[in-house]
Amino acid sequence: MEHWTDRIVGDRMTVDQQFTDRVESSPFSRQQWGLVMTAIEFEIEEPTDDDAAQLVADTSALPSVLPELDSMDEHPMAGPGGSGGPGGRGGDGDGVIGGIKQALGLGGGGADDDLDEERLATAERLADEYATELQAHLEETGRWSTVRAAAAESDQ
Repeated sequence: MEHWTDRIVGDRMTVDQQFTDRVESSPFSRQQWGLVMTAIEFEIEEPTDDDAAQLVADTSALPSVLPELDSMDEHPMAGPGGSGGPGGRGGDGDGVIGGIKQALGLGGGGADDDLDEERLATAERLADEYATELQAHLEETGRWSTVRAAAAESDQ
């Protein structure tokens, strides 16, 4: 059975283009925002209620991608043989392994934690704005009720 999110791929592409200005005015590059979006799941709360139905962004997986945003900053296009070589940053513990340690609460703490909290809050806010804009687009195009019905069906 097709999931309701499969039905809105084209709508998301349209909203992605409309959302570009907000991404460009945020602390995230387009590549970083793309990574952030991979960690976001969309859900429709109360899909059977015309008035209460709302598209929301589940951002619970965002902390798992935050450490990778740093490596994207430092090595935007580095691959094998690129700057930093395989593994990106070398042996300083800040790369993937450092990110895993940090995600598990084994990191050092300090100013980086404040930066991560700030970036997490910004990513969550932007994800919520994106969900609002996507719902508005679906309503404007007359697809909201169909998408809600598909979401309600997949919830059963």
